[in-house]
Order: sequence, then C-alpha cells, then structure tokens
Amino acid sequence: MCGRFSFYTPPDSLIARYFPEGMEVDGHFEARYNITPGGGIAMIRMSLNGSPVMAHSHWGFRPAWAGDKAPAPINARAETVARSRYFREAFSHHRCLIPANGWFEWQVTRDGKTPYYVTPKDPEQNALIFFAGLWTPREGDETSTCAIITEPAHGDLRHIHERQPVVLDPGSLKQWLNPELTDREDIRRATQRLPAAQLEAFPVSTDVNNPRHDSPEILRRAG
Repeated sequence: MCGRFSFYTPPDSLIARYFPEGMEVDGHFEARYNITPGGGIAMIRMSLNGSPVMAHSHWGFRPAWAGDKAPAPINARAETVARSRYFREAFSHHRCLIPANGWFEWQVTRDGKTPYYVTPKDPEQNALIFFAGLWTPREGDETSTCAIITEPAHGDLRHIHERQPVVLDPGSLKQWLNPELTDREDIRRATQRLPAAQLEAFPVSTDVNNPRHDSPEILRRAG
C-alpha cells in the first residue's frame, strides 16, 4: 500500500527535468517529508486546454456522486481499478501523477513494525518518482480528491510489504496523462513501470510514526 510519503523537490526543478516544455503551477507547494492521508498533496493532471498543471488535491478519493459518508480511500488496487464502479470513470478520464521523493513502508517483525524508506538509487534522478494516481473533481468545491494506485510489491520490496504504489517510468509520464487513452489495455501498452531494481529501501527511525515529525532528519538511514 502507500500511506505515507515525502515530496520536497521544488516545482521549478521538477518542471525543468521532466516537463521542459512547460507546466502551470497552481498554488504554493512547501517541502514535506512526512505526508499523511486525509490532507492536501500535490498532483499533476491535464488541464482543459491539454497542458499539464500541478495543483493541490485532497488525498482521499470520493467521487462527486458519492455521499459525504461514502468511503474516501487513499489507494486504488491496480488489479480492479478499471472495473470498479468507484474508480473506473477516473481511470479512463482523470488520471494524474503524484510526485514524490520516496515513500515509507512498515515491515512487521517479532519485535514490532520497522519503518523503511523507499527512494531511487540513482542520485542523478534527484530522488524523484511519480506515482500513478486518479483524481475526481468536486462539485462546488475547488479542491479535487485523489488516490494512489497500488499493486503487488516487486523485487526486494516484497520482504517489507506485500504491496507498493505503482511507480511510473519517466518516459511514461505524458502517456499516463494522455486524455486520448481511455481503454485499459491501451493504457497498459503505452505506459511502463520504473524497474524495481532502480529503487532502494532502508530502515529509518521510528520518529516517522509521528506525523508531527516532518523534517529531513526522518529520511536518514537508521543505525
């Protein structure tokens, strides 16, 4: 699953590396090192004029047609997202990118839960990754809601947790956002995941367990 992550790369740096043709930035985005569900996060979606825009969204997906007491899941399973009544419209027409520098996962051991941080190995990648996400507009509300798509864990990540976010290869970002792609199989053929071998996971301090700890120190390797 994905229930905690970091995003601290300045938007200008993200745009220069991954969207050199330009991207609108709607709002101010502060560095965050311990992002928790139920709050605002950055997402990248296509605007009505067909260009990418980074905007704020609420992490907890709830379609406009759902009532206020309906679930607001933070994750959507890749295995069922295209068929689910809750997510299928967004999967076809409202896909987005959730930029991150890494995410946290907890490994269950006999002594409790050990937090790990998962981030790119290659320093030239500037520790920046993109989760495949979905968003949905809210009627009468400027803030959309969103969810991160998850799948079975790959490679060495499987010993930490059985699931992980879908991390897109940088070459697939524009295709994931492409509004002309609406069919599941077409989307799958047009996009690729970042190979698990390009990620590393290492234990970090249990300070991350407290959402009030939101500083670069919680990303340091434990031990």
